[in-house]
Amino acid sequence: MAHDIFDIIRNSLLITGLVMVMMLVIEYINVISGGQRLQNLQNSRFRQLIVAALLGLIPGCIGGFVIVSLFTHGIVNFGALMAVMIVSLGDEAFMMFAAIPETATIIVVLLFVIAVFIGFVVNLFIKKSPVRVFKNHLEIHTNETENIHGNIMNNLKNITFQRVILIFGIILFIFGIVSGLLDHSHETQNYYQSNPIFTERWINIFFAFISIITLYIIAKVSDHFLEKHLWEHIIKKHFLKIFLWTLGALLAIYFLLHSINITEWTNNNRISILLLALLVGLIPESGPNIIFIVLFMNGVIPFSVLMANSFVQDGHSALPLLAESKKSFIYMKLIKLVIGIIIGFTGIFAGF
Repeated sequence: MAHDIFDIIRNSLLITGLVMVMMLVIEYINVISGGQRLQNLQNSRFRQLIVAALLGLIPGCIGGFVIVSLFTHGIVNFGALMAVMIVSLGDEAFMMFAAIPETATIIVVLLFVIAVFIGFVVNLFIKKSPVRVFKNHLEIHTNETENIHGNIMNNLKNITFQRVILIFGIILFIFGIVSGLLDHSHETQNYYQSNPIFTERWINIFFAFISIITLYIIAKVSDHFLEKHLWEHIIKKHFLKIFLWTLGALLAIYFLLHSINITEWTNNNRISILLLALLVGLIPESGPNIIFIVLFMNGVIPFSVLMANSFVQDGHSALPLLAESKKSFIYMKLIKLVIGIIIGFTGIFAGF
């Protein structure tokens, strides 16, 4: 048992590390690109749909926040809002691409196609959306793209506490994945027995390469960017939460698997587990949906349940929408819930 618990902690660290690396790189790309230059979308509904769906593919909340801000400013319509919320998976997207990349790719492709179609249909029936104007939620400061980069030698000579922690952490993570110390054990999780993706050298080399890029970014960027974005926006807000949710989900499933025949229970109660997945997906928050990713990884729930949950949930991308336009939030969630029910039940009865 002690070996299994240690392996769960190791798996949680690996997944959290992969998530953090991806989030740090995406935060850097978001800020250096200026984050919001989409004013020309207002005159093209089709372009709004495509751009919104593409932004929804970005793991995390960035794409959703952009479209919510543009929606509340009247620049994009409700169809575009629906598109980004359908595709967006919040922080769970990072975990899915880290742990189940093949399934994650299938899900986001399906969500993208469905999002464009649903957005188009919604626009046929809703010509004008009631919106309120509120400030942009993207954390980009004045003239920040011009001041984002510093000098590596000066940064290292006058190194801050935050930069020391990030550099040391990334180096340890690179060593862990290259040496195999963070590799998954295949003895305790059914998913990895049939999908040993993390034992393959190419995935280790890929994430080591991304981590090296992240290390360069950490060494290069200015103190302001590192402290305000990489440290405060990513590490302080997400690291502990993602690690604890991942660890908690893995521990919960481990003890469930060893105390009851959860696979048999879910097979006999697929409707109940589907309804639970749909209801949890309604929560405008990243974290709770991780439990369904872990259940799928262990072969406990079918693809249809994970797909339905992925369709209904949108991480915390919808939180600013809830704060400023509750009517739009309710409409969006009701539409997603109805379609999610159709997707889930169709998949279950079709045997997926």
